[in-house]
Amino acid sequence: MTVPPPSGGTQDPADVAARLTAFVRALRTHGLRIGPAETVDAADVLAVLGLAEREQVRAGLAAALLRTDGQRGVFDAAFDLFFPLGVGDPEAVRRASAQQAPEAADPTAPGAPSPADLAGTDQDPAARREDLRARLVAALAADDRAALAGLAGEAVAAFGRYGGAGAAGRPGNDGWSAYQTLGRLAPETLLARVLAALRAGAAGAGPDPSAPDLADHVLPDEIRRRIQGFRAMVATEARRRAAELRGTERLAERAVAPSTDRIDFLTAGRDQLAELRRTVHPLARKLATRLAARRRRAARGRIDLRRTLRRSLSTGGVPLRPVHRLRRPARPELVLLCDVSGSVAGFSDFTLLLVQAMRDQFSKVRVFAFVNRTAEVTDLLTRGGGDPATLARRILTEAKVMGHHGNSDYGSALGEFAERHLDAVGPRTAVLILGDARNNYRDPHLPALRMIATRARQVHWLNPEQPSLWGTGDSAAPDYARVVPMHCCRNARRLGEFVARLLPV
Repeated sequence: MTVPPPSGGTQDPADVAARLTAFVRALRTHGLRIGPAETVDAADVLAVLGLAEREQVRAGLAAALLRTDGQRGVFDAAFDLFFPLGVGDPEAVRRASAQQAPEAADPTAPGAPSPADLAGTDQDPAARREDLRARLVAALAADDRAALAGLAGEAVAAFGRYGGAGAAGRPGNDGWSAYQTLGRLAPETLLARVLAALRAGAAGAGPDPSAPDLADHVLPDEIRRRIQGFRAMVATEARRRAAELRGTERLAERAVAPSTDRIDFLTAGRDQLAELRRTVHPLARKLATRLAARRRRAARGRIDLRRTLRRSLSTGGVPLRPVHRLRRPARPELVLLCDVSGSVAGFSDFTLLLVQAMRDQFSKVRVFAFVNRTAEVTDLLTRGGGDPATLARRILTEAKVMGHHGNSDYGSALGEFAERHLDAVGPRTAVLILGDARNNYRDPHLPALRMIATRARQVHWLNPEQPSLWGTGDSAAPDYARVVPMHCCRNARRLGEFVARLLPV
């Protein structure tokens, strides 16, 4: 591919400034808090480092613009769009298109184009696929990142294009797909072939009694890591080509995955939920620090006018040192009522883990779970050191949260809580109800919710659905929102802001 000119060459400073400001705008749209000072620092980084050493530029801009490690994934994806390694087709693809001579490259190097690739692009697709897979095996076995990057470009060029200017007679239907490329190439199926290549290469080094056991345990995981890295290269290459086709800023807004704290609970996949669970304790520590600071400030209370005037006599009647009434704010009691059905299990799971990590900030925490029956599960959260990933499954199997069917029934669950567990709610209790309020067209049982709201100090309903969906289909959210405040908590950031804002006393 064509390499962009370095800063010492013909690169226009105005173009670099425009590229940097567009890059910062893209990061801001994904929730990164970057102000003018950080942008000026980033410009100074580019002035010092130039653009010749791309990885140094990446590290320098990250140091100037980022505040937490959780923002690095968004930064790297956007950086690859605004500061690409090159533009246009990769070198091997351009050589194949120009039908250059085979001796222009070393055919024995890992990932090097084969003579069939250099002969033209009219090769049979099945044969081209097998040739790419064979060279990919060699590059993975050698862990040659340069060869892997070249193969990623070739694979996208060969299998990633869809549509075209003539598709459906309209422009804009064409593009580049990493999913389509990886589906055709199937690199995850090459594990056994790469293992065989590595073991064949190690056979000439002589026997080692410990090598077989070590290889059986370490090599497969290492090869999976390399394959995952290649998949990321393919995704980066497809995004780069799509950005050239549709515009960098537009693609950065749509194609860059959000940071962990902005992942939607309802659409998160298994890997994203695992990443969310890893952020629970850092988020809990940050929220606990904020809550403690707010309680310290609240302990000062209002100004004691009589004592302030008495103290002012020593300063000529000027109240230089006001006296405050001391307060001892009590920590609130917390009751959680959680829907653990499949539709909102990820949201409830994360919230339960967050509350468990913050339990020291409350005088008492009691947790109740339901699908269509309500059961207390406080012991399941406090007992032992269970795997957080299996929390929802343990609740479903060990607690009686379902009756004769497995569908959510908020009305039945609220009624059972009001009938059997209302003693858990008192005048110092904050009640949080977690769920999407989708009641499968059953009776919402609003009197039970009013009874809970009457006894509690405050009741809040946290709904992971966006407000535009409340009241659609079987949602009873508008009915419940007329009884207690309902808040949209679609991701970890919104949930953390809610806890920090509403729970301190």
